[in-house]
Amino acid sequence: MFEDSSVNLDVLQQRAHNLRWATFPKDVIPLTAADLDFPCAPEIAESICAYTKDRYFCYGPAEGLPEFKESVANYFREKRNVPVSPAFTFPVDSAAFAIYLTCKAFLSAGEEAIIFDPVDFLFRYSIELVGAVAVPFAIPAGVVKVDFEKMETLITKKTKLICLCNPLNPTGKVFTKDELLQLGKIACKYNLIILSDEIWSDIVFFPNVYTSIASIDQEIRDRTITITGFSKSYGLAGLRIGAVMAHNQHHFSRLMDASLHYSTIHGANVLSQIAATTALTKCDYWLTDFLQHLTAMRTLLVHELNHIPGFSCIAPEGCYVAFTNITETKRSSQEMQELLFAEAKVAVVPGLKQWFGDGAEGYIRMSFATSEKILNEAISRIKNVIQ
Repeated sequence: MFEDSSVNLDVLQQRAHNLRWATFPKDVIPLTAADLDFPCAPEIAESICAYTKDRYFCYGPAEGLPEFKESVANYFREKRNVPVSPAFTFPVDSAAFAIYLTCKAFLSAGEEAIIFDPVDFLFRYSIELVGAVAVPFAIPAGVVKVDFEKMETLITKKTKLICLCNPLNPTGKVFTKDELLQLGKIACKYNLIILSDEIWSDIVFFPNVYTSIASIDQEIRDRTITITGFSKSYGLAGLRIGAVMAHNQHHFSRLMDASLHYSTIHGANVLSQIAATTALTKCDYWLTDFLQHLTAMRTLLVHELNHIPGFSCIAPEGCYVAFTNITETKRSSQEMQELLFAEAKVAVVPGLKQWFGDGAEGYIRMSFATSEKILNEAISRIKNVIQ
């Protein structure tokens, strides 16, 4: 399923947008947006086709299809040890929208939310979109234990939310249970909501173990909004489907009211819910093989990057992105990105504030969710330029 021949470049060059194959010249290899180059599991496509045969595309329930809600809740109960209720679970049109929705539901103009630095730009963007203020907490790349007591010094009377991205994009850090317990206790102490973005939680490399913060205890769970999606694990980015899980009726009601689902202004695509349900109930084997492939690609890429002059890359504990320190090259992130694009014909994401925050400068990010052939070609091109 993840052989070199599985990647259909003709299709990708037509359909893969968002800084990927369809947005670059054909001679450029994009290791940019974290979206896989492989087709999804066949069962997913088959389930969509089966649903369409009756030719009825009716409105679904505002709270989501029952089978979708049940499959998400079952997944978190069985795989994450979180007692999720289907009644408090609902689909949204992406995990990205779920981040914005949570900010909309629990932040008011002028209030503050703590985000990690570096972290995906969607957190800052969503917070600022609702008129609130994003307060960065530095978590440098590496395996050093995070001391969340330092984060406590950032809390003011205006602080209402802590944004947890676990595993952490772009560094690939997977937070330990002890680290999450410390964060959770701080949230309880100051009566803060925890936004837990867990879209990457299936992509964790041995021997690291993933812990969902809502699994630790009920007090922490009751103030957590858990978010997930199906683009990273199952290749469903274009279907735009995610899930939001509240852990009490009050939070669920606030989220549903903010979502505008009851008004039909917003809502999740029914076909996307069918696809995600199939992914969770029938595609474990595919995800297992995908993770095995990613493990090999991680080993290959990190090893090769660390043999390029001026490059230094710590193997990510989770996520399929390599966050590489290029400060020894004496080039900025932007300069390195431009050099690799112009001369190596390889597209990477520069560590700019607009993408990840101030803490990403001096780094570039590369996705390795592609074939061994494509990855080797990209590495070879980079090595020919950086000597």
